[in-house]
Amino acid sequence: MPELHPAVEMDTSPAACGVQEHGSTYRPLVILRPPPGHSFILESTKWPPARRIRVALECLCSGEQLLGHTCFLHASGGQLPTDQDWYLMDTLCTGSYLDAKKVTRWVQTLVLSAWLLLPQSRHCQLTALPWGKSCGFRLSGASGLHCSIEMALAVQRGCSGACLSLE
Repeated sequence: MPELHPAVEMDTSPAACGVQEHGSTYRPLVILRPPPGHSFILESTKWPPARRIRVALECLCSGEQLLGHTCFLHASGGQLPTDQDWYLMDTLCTGSYLDAKKVTRWVQTLVLSAWLLLPQSRHCQLTALPWGKSCGFRLSGASGLHCSIEMALAVQRGCSGACLSLE
């Protein structure tokens, strides 16, 4: 599965963070990096104007051979095995393209599961918010204070450091 990484520079502008009477809103940018054997490729269409992120399989034969394994790309003729539904393509994609809603649900599930392992989970409640393509959470404490988190999910475009939002 992809790895989640915070953006190199955190945005602390008023648009990225807000303070209200009973809580705060944080809007961090989280970068998805493809797992080994996969790459994210930006594809644009002129009409209608659209940007899609295609997930491509990559050969890892040299590393796989050192471990005594056959690269799954060559072993399956370029297709992922259909009997293993835990692969990135089956979980986070529609066809060969990242599906923003599926990625959002996956990240929310991942964050909620990790939250339950933290000691703070006994004192505060973390709730996923249904915001469609963006990843939203609400952290509520017993005192009535709350914090909203609106995670912007993106993939990095090449080596430039520029990011493309999944929204």
